[in-house]
Amino acid sequence: MSDRKTGKDRSHEKKPLTRRELIIKGAIATGVTSAGLYLAKAPPGWPLSLNDPDGLRALPRQESFRLPDFRVPPPQGAPALGVGRGAGVTERLQKALGALGGLRHYIRPGDVVLVKPNAAFDRGPELGATTHPEVLEALVRMLLGECRAAEVRVADNPIESPADCFIKSGLRDAARQSGAGVYLPDGNAFRMLHTPGAELIENWWFFQRPFRGVNKVIGLSPVKDHNLCQASMGLKNWYGLLGGRRNQFHQDIHRIISDLALMIRPTLTILDGSRVLMRGGPTGGDPAQVLRGDAVAAGTDPVALDAWAYRHMLRREDELPEYLARAEDKGAGNRDFASRVKEVT
Repeated sequence: MSDRKTGKDRSHEKKPLTRRELIIKGAIATGVTSAGLYLAKAPPGWPLSLNDPDGLRALPRQESFRLPDFRVPPPQGAPALGVGRGAGVTERLQKALGALGGLRHYIRPGDVVLVKPNAAFDRGPELGATTHPEVLEALVRMLLGECRAAEVRVADNPIESPADCFIKSGLRDAARQSGAGVYLPDGNAFRMLHTPGAELIENWWFFQRPFRGVNKVIGLSPVKDHNLCQASMGLKNWYGLLGGRRNQFHQDIHRIISDLALMIRPTLTILDGSRVLMRGGPTGGDPAQVLRGDAVAAGTDPVALDAWAYRHMLRREDELPEYLARAEDKGAGNRDFASRVKEVT
């Protein structure tokens, strides 16, 4: 279309917007901006929300799974806790397990057993920050020899480099020399685990690969000081099976540990008191902070076991860690160990 006076073609020029059109466009822009803010900031459970505080929404969706209950009822009349004392690790371990009815009551020929040590840090065993390789080797030999387990797997998802942690702690060599397989995490080793009743990890990434085909699970951990939750013992040890952004749980440490008591119902929990990190935990670093002991404790009630170790291995008389009360409230065990322990010296 051309201008009649000048003869210029003005067909390409846009007509000025009317007041009504300006109002409509402004309303649309405001709506789009508001919708974007809603999608980004709305609580995660709200419709169409894109809020992703834990990073899980950005990961591919997959079906969640549930862990079975790995517990075995103890023999009638057996205590909930057994404590073994002696000159050597194997002797202590045998006495502690014997007090519970013997390892062969819990592990049968043909079982596939997963042992979860604490390999969290790139530390030597003398520092008390990780499970001592001697007790791991003794346990694996008992499982494969005395109990005739078909397979023993050793697995953890350390905080620091998994390969370095297993090598420096001596756990890799101890596992291999005794006949166990070592499972290290990678990006494809995790699946979404559903834990009914958990507050923080009802649905969370879990180190699932080593659990495939497993029918018995044993936790094997050191006893040590912890700067956030007072002590790291049997229950805290299961933290090493979580994936995802698990460091965020440090802000609510007692609640996450009580959730771990629901996540895993182990066959047995074993605490090594040969070297107890009394201060400077959980990482340690000073041999002077490590107390040499002569006890191994095992139990079918992980809450009572941790309570006993807090009193008798860490030798603390203050109030028990809050996570033990929370775990008891969730039905994971009973803190009262007074009449439920048998000590063999």
